[in-house]
Amino acid sequence: MVESIKDRVAIIGMGCTKFGELWDKSRVDLIVDAAKDCYKDAGMEQKDIQAAWISTYYDTSGITGQALAAPLRLPYLPITRVENACASASDALRNASYAVAAGIYDRVLVLGVEKIKDQGLSGLAVRNLDMGGLMFSMTMPGMFSMLATKYFSHYNISPEDGKKMLAHVSWKSHKNGVNSPNAHFRKEVSMDQIIKAPIIAWPLGLFDCCGVSDGAAAAIIVPAKDAKKYRPDPVYIKALQMSVAPGDGTTSTKYDYLHVESTVRAGNAAYIEAGIKTPREEIGMAEVHDCFSITEAVTMEDLRFSPRGKMKEDIESGFFDIEGPLSVQPDGGLKCFGHPIGATGLRMIYEMYKQLQGKADKRQLKNPKLGLTHNLGGQPPHCTIFVGVFGT
Repeated sequence: MVESIKDRVAIIGMGCTKFGELWDKSRVDLIVDAAKDCYKDAGMEQKDIQAAWISTYYDTSGITGQALAAPLRLPYLPITRVENACASASDALRNASYAVAAGIYDRVLVLGVEKIKDQGLSGLAVRNLDMGGLMFSMTMPGMFSMLATKYFSHYNISPEDGKKMLAHVSWKSHKNGVNSPNAHFRKEVSMDQIIKAPIIAWPLGLFDCCGVSDGAAAAIIVPAKDAKKYRPDPVYIKALQMSVAPGDGTTSTKYDYLHVESTVRAGNAAYIEAGIKTPREEIGMAEVHDCFSITEAVTMEDLRFSPRGKMKEDIESGFFDIEGPLSVQPDGGLKCFGHPIGATGLRMIYEMYKQLQGKADKRQLKNPKLGLTHNLGGQPPHCTIFVGVFGT
């Protein structure tokens, strides 16, 4: 029997650094800043923490819990390092939550961090992947652009109309990012600028691709029954689901490049766990993995926010805008808030946390309902997907 995490654990504190090209901050600085912010928000001291999880992808300081223990001088606590590509931070929170739900710990810290810019990367490094003896290498924009070309072709969308649809996705994120003080990019961009920007991998232009950033985020998890001992407005976890593809997408003609199967499966499992029947109506806001504009667009259908073949109409009608019925990327998403791989998942949850508490300042939604976060680690044919649902 598979049990549910729903309402068994709660988040009572979170912290998030500024994301961006943080040349004046080291990895240690980011960890300390995020942890201090988190402790303060929870009204807790470091000595209260019983265990910790850290997520990081490019960290060169080692592959053990020392990546967190040393910067914070944690006193001989059990610490687990988690790496699951772009879903690393979400997976760290998932593992920590299960430990609390199991009754092993009462107060745990989860922290995600990435210091990428000092490594000189202009984008995400793509590793050669060994798929059963078949080696291939492709850039991330090249891989994800195939979602767009196939979608345009399948649904008879002209290149011009397709570009306009994708431009609205990025335009929305830039508009939202202006009101996120910790975001990497805080400047509105016009539809015309987005459409006419240099092409990276057709039809994806410069503004269709998210940035690579430095940053850190943190959370403190406690049993749900204890949450209000710490604060009057904790945020409760309703679902934590992951789906990892078996790795056959690039070697099988069955993959259609119209959807991401792992997202479909993780989303459906999360809805069952959270007791959600109609996600389009019950989910009020979402932070999804918009590494590219087409990724966000296709995810709208994979998560059943839009019917198959209809996300273009929803995008262009403003259904997913910050004033719309289902606000997607209220803080600007990966596109504008930035994407430090090991911290992104917690940054997404941080936005849901603040919105549900009514503390999102100028970007605060009027009636935030259930919030959903979605991470994609890998490429569309074979990836790791996380979907979480959060509420009051």
